Amino acid sequence: MAETQERFNPADANQLTRQYLDSFLLEMRQIDADLPDTSLQLYGHSFRTPIMMAALSHLNNCWPDGMVEMARGAAAAGAVMWSGMGDDDELSRICDTGAKTIKIIKPYQDEDLLLHKIRHAERCGCIAVGIDIDHAFGHKGGYDNVLGYPMTPKSAQRLADFVRSTSLPFVIKGVLSVQDALKCADIGVKGIVVSHHHGIMPYAVPPLMVLPKIAQAVGKRMPIFVDCGLSSGMDAFKCLAFGATAVSVGRKIMEYLQKDGAKGVEQGVEELTAQLSVAMARTGSHSVGTIDPGVLWRKDW
Repeated sequence: MAETQERFNPADANQLTRQYLDSFLLEMRQIDADLPDTSLQLYGHSFRTPIMMAALSHLNNCWPDGMVEMARGAAAAGAVMWSGMGDDDELSRICDTGAKTIKIIKPYQDEDLLLHKIRHAERCGCIAVGIDIDHAFGHKGGYDNVLGYPMTPKSAQRLADFVRSTSLPFVIKGVLSVQDALKCADIGVKGIVVSHHHGIMPYAVPPLMVLPKIAQAVGKRMPIFVDCGLSSGMDAFKCLAFGATAVSVGRKIMEYLQKDGAKGVEQGVEELTAQLSVAMARTGSHSVGTIDPGVLWRKDW
């Protein structure tokens, strides 16, 4: 029996994101093309790929000690590791794998806890730290509460205080407008994640749709990262073409983790990077920072 196709829901931000990603086609530019350089330079470190882990949490249902296992795979693949919600011991063990890690912290109402986690990220040797601003509000009105921890929105001034509180590059995750991107740049943020947190709001604009305007506004002032529904090297190519510095892949890499642990994660990153390399080679794109957005054509039929 044929599988039932998922019915399109126009309010589902994840379906909208997938539809928009798939609406772009690539022209080929073969003359003067060569094998591309997929390496990434970020925060003083060198990586073999712009395919990064997403800021995930609680992966023990995929593999025992799943976050640490994912970090082992990221380190082996020469990729950036990201860490979301988790206790201090887990982050210490993630960093002990040798994975270059960016720690993202929830917008806790308890700002002493938030500052404690920033300090801990510094001690662990994270390469950057930041806040997940799109988890401030709940789905039923009022502020969010995650695993018993109350959340609150943060003003630009308060975010600026956190930026100044650390010597690490500070990243804001959950930017989905030029307005917020400019506010981040103005307070000294050193990286933003263009994201709707896997459809946290119905009808949220696809990250790729707003990315070109954000890149034009702040791309020369900070790295720009993208996540939400990315599942292939071709998806990564499209984001890089429109101005992303690097991309985060979550659920697709979780499939590799669940199948074969750290070895699976390493394999997954390498496979997606190979897909990216093919797209770059066939479009005459010599490096991740020089992809011409003109190779993308919007499907209009």
